[in-house]
Amino acid sequence: MKIRFLGTGVGIPQVGRVQSGIIMEMDGMPVLFDCGCGVLGRIVEAGYRHMDIGNIVLTHLHLDHVGDVLALLKANWLVGKTDMHIFGPEGTRDWFGMVMGTYDYLKGRFEVDISELSGGETFTPEGTNCIVSCTPTVHSVSSLAYRVEYGGKAVVYTGDTEPSGTVFEFADGADLMIHECSFPPGFEVSSHTTPDMFSNMLERVPLNVKRLYFTHLYPQMQGHEQETVDHVRQYFKGEVAIASDLMEIEV
Repeated sequence: MKIRFLGTGVGIPQVGRVQSGIIMEMDGMPVLFDCGCGVLGRIVEAGYRHMDIGNIVLTHLHLDHVGDVLALLKANWLVGKTDMHIFGPEGTRDWFGMVMGTYDYLKGRFEVDISELSGGETFTPEGTNCIVSCTPTVHSVSSLAYRVEYGGKAVVYTGDTEPSGTVFEFADGADLMIHECSFPPGFEVSSHTTPDMFSNMLERVPLNVKRLYFTHLYPQMQGHEQETVDHVRQYFKGEVAIASDLMEIEV
């Protein structure tokens, strides 16, 4: 399984980081997880053809995770691809209907199948042989973490969340966990993660994964990347790294 980070940033612009998006590629088939603003361009920069993406899996419906969904659909339509399957939390169907309702000229152009999830479900994106399961996260809106299993490997992508014992247990035995880490140590925040919040959870709930990559970095994290890694390494003995846009890793 190949993981390509497309966007590792947030809603505030930063040089080198666009909004949230990750491709997980299995047997040459890319599955897109989140599609924030800037991700459409990153798809091409990463060497993929946007028309080859037939599945979008959304963690939640905040703009920095969905801002390029319609842009991707339009780009595909312009080259003759009109079908897409979108998986997301409850409310995804209503959200998509409202977004489409603002663009009369796009109505009827796409054939979009939407699957709403509440946690606990398992599904297989069309055209793949992977198994994807989901669980709720701790965020300000309905949000899901996903576990992708393929070829004997497992990857967990949390989307936005506070550190959660439920999510740590959901990740048990995974080869890779991609977890948000929005702010540096000592920053007061809810619905997101800081390194000290993460280590506090580690002291209560074991995290049995081999590799840990942090994403979804706010500008306040600039200059604190190594501090973040060093802090978490005191509590977690596996590999710890900060993700960057267009980074590629094999699992």
